Amino acid sequence: MTVIRAIVTDIEGTTSSISFVKDVLFPYAYERLPAFIETHGDTPEVRHWLHEAAKEAGIVEAPRQEVIELLLRWIKEDRKSTALKALQGMIWQEGYASGEYQAHVYPEVSAKLHAWRGEGMHLYVYSSGSVPAQKLFFRYSEAGDLTPMFSGYFDTETGPKRERHSYERIAEAIGEQPAHILFLSDIVEELDAAREAGFSTGWLLREPLDMPAAPRHPAHRTFDDITP
Repeated sequence: MTVIRAIVTDIEGTTSSISFVKDVLFPYAYERLPAFIETHGDTPEVRHWLHEAAKEAGIVEAPRQEVIELLLRWIKEDRKSTALKALQGMIWQEGYASGEYQAHVYPEVSAKLHAWRGEGMHLYVYSSGSVPAQKLFFRYSEAGDLTPMFSGYFDTETGPKRERHSYERIAEAIGEQPAHILFLSDIVEELDAAREAGFSTGWLLREPLDMPAAPRHPAHRTFDDITP
């Protein structure tokens, strides 16, 4: 039996509801992005990500307003853009810090993370959201500050979540053999890529999703069902 020493978890649909991101975080960033860029657009970090967004879109020279409109469109499309995710994270920080919202986590998640850490597991996050946004998410969660549970965070700068090489890079960064790492996600294509890299996998199928008769990966309703 393979011994699991590290667990890498997705966020949306895995530790937390998709609706929180879709119905709270995305609208918050969409409404505030134009003003945020107008007031912070000359800071080095924001300027860098605006440049990266323009480069991703194939724009050589563009007025700031054009880039803003591009980013707003990407939010609507839920584009997995590293530049967009970085800018969204900066905007969300203001909402978390002001107490306008707390990040949703499913009821059993906090206790299970604590239990796994108590068993000596090393826990990591891999999400399409930027690493700073991930840290904010777990720092300001409904269950309190969960950041002490995690040993590291990975985002799309590591690579796309549906490509095997991204998981190979994560294993190398963690310093574990892939077979000793369990990846948890609600997206089967991500789990496919992780398994191709040698990871163990866990497919979160939370209510009201149907449980397939023959799932492609070990399937679980909640974290309580998972035995690494």
